[in-house]
Amino acid sequence: MTREEKSQVIEELTAQLAGSPVIYLADISGLNASDTTNLRRACFKANVRLAVVKNTLLHKAMEASDKDFGDLPTVLKGNTSVMYSEAGNGPAKVIKAFRKKSERPLLKGAFIEEAIYLGDDQLDALVDIKSREELIGDIVGLLQSPAKNVISALKSGGGKLAGILQTLSEK
Repeated sequence: MTREEKSQVIEELTAQLAGSPVIYLADISGLNASDTTNLRRACFKANVRLAVVKNTLLHKAMEASDKDFGDLPTVLKGNTSVMYSEAGNGPAKVIKAFRKKSERPLLKGAFIEEAIYLGDDQLDALVDIKSREELIGDIVGLLQSPAKNVISALKSGGGKLAGILQTLSEK
């Protein structure tokens, strides 16, 4: 690879890092061609982009990026695949589901909305992260519940009043 090609790859990686709020680094070494293809298909279905990159180029792209990746560049050893997503828990769910059949991919680290997670032991915590849409749904549900309680109380009170009036009219 020439210097020009490397600088072009670094620019592309920097743009991808800047454009993605969720970045996972995983180790998919040891997967055969069939398993790698299945992982790529699972990522595609979950709206996750998977790319294998060179560690040095990714490290330089992280340095050139406006984002603060903290200690994330320290995990760039061995085979590294980058998973880009819009949902914070999307890649974690893909990894967890895929590991039911295989022991790989291993999570090296993740960058989610300014938060950094290092190590494979963080996978369960990452799966439990709610996406933006899920959080908005929870908030809307919480906002609707007091109104529903008031309406149901008014309806039940009206039913009681009608029952009392009917009982009195029958006497």
